[in-house]
Amino acid sequence: MSFTKRILLAMFLGISFGSLVNTFQNFFFVEFIFTYLVSGLFDVVGQIFISLLKLLVVPLVFVSLVCGVSQVSSGSQLGSIGIKSALLYFFTTSFAIFSALLIASFFTPGDGINIGSVNTFSAPDPPSFKETLINIFPTNPVNAMSEGNMLQIIVFALLFGYGLLKIGETGEKIKIFFENLYQVILQIVNIVILISPIGVFCLIFNIFATLGIEIITDLIEYFLILTFILIFHASFTYSIILIFSKLSPYIFFTKMRETMLFAFSTSSSSATMPITLKTVEEKLGVGKSVSSFCVPLGTTINMDGTAIMQGVATVFIAQAFSIDLSFTEYLMVVLTATLASIGTAGVPGVGLIMLAMVLQQVGLPVEGIALIIGVDRLLDMIRTAVNVSGDAMVSCIVAKSENKLDEEIFNEV
Repeated sequence: MSFTKRILLAMFLGISFGSLVNTFQNFFFVEFIFTYLVSGLFDVVGQIFISLLKLLVVPLVFVSLVCGVSQVSSGSQLGSIGIKSALLYFFTTSFAIFSALLIASFFTPGDGINIGSVNTFSAPDPPSFKETLINIFPTNPVNAMSEGNMLQIIVFALLFGYGLLKIGETGEKIKIFFENLYQVILQIVNIVILISPIGVFCLIFNIFATLGIEIITDLIEYFLILTFILIFHASFTYSIILIFSKLSPYIFFTKMRETMLFAFSTSSSSATMPITLKTVEEKLGVGKSVSSFCVPLGTTINMDGTAIMQGVATVFIAQAFSIDLSFTEYLMVVLTATLASIGTAGVPGVGLIMLAMVLQQVGLPVEGIALIIGVDRLLDMIRTAVNVSGDAMVSCIVAKSENKLDEEIFNEV
């Protein structure tokens, strides 16, 4: 059985059995299942699986980025890769929030919502842009790695790799060491991939056993509109960009389907990053000097799926509270959400923090977030798949423009 089929089977079984347990949760034997499986065995296995994935993130980002930068021909090429990546991420995020506002305004998902059921929601204070900018640069690289501060790790790895590049043949032994270390980490990634269907089943089972499938019906219109826009953005926007670069969207999404399923199951771009890097390099033919920069950067700042959620949620909450937003306020939502996707990178609970920032910017009650929290956990799975596919798409486009894309590997069926 292929990896895709095993992941799909694990997801199907997780959804089916999890929903059954939630439906019959008042029965005595189901209480036993909740105590010893949902909160016990399956939760333990699921959390261990996520921990194993996160274990690989920091060493993989640092080692792959050092290897990639040391292979770049010059500092100007490194700057070119960085500028192209950042501009593409900025463009796709802006377009994502714009299309979300347009489609959500047309379908009016928030009409007729009962505001009396809203609970108080308190979002943590977002850091200022000045603090975020200063915190990009590490004072202690070891501390940055222990805390998993991805932007600081990227900066240190870029400086380390560039220093290795500048000393030429003197650093050849260090380059070989990092190349060998990279191969070791990839072997650990392969081990985690082998056990991933078990981890996926446990994660999905726990989600649906706890929330139940019926939570979707309470906010069915919001759920369907947001799902449609997320799928539209991934399938249409990314496809158009790929076509303009003379790359096949069909081949791209065919080769990315396993990674997207993996991202859907874990709901974490960071946890999926080892799989994303492996897919981008081995199946899509992106050179290491590009993939090792674009993928970690995209995991940190590329939040197309989150930006779409913010657009739809803003319209939904405004309609639920019967507040009309002006054209200027819609533009403010686009600007705030786009900048926030970069400005709050690496902050825990980033989606809700960003949404709270957007709502405050246009004068909407932050308490409205409580309306969507219940169903947001399921939508987060789709958002993560979109984010991961965006990281891979930008990697392919930048690699093509820098002549670092092996099109034989990309087009190989």
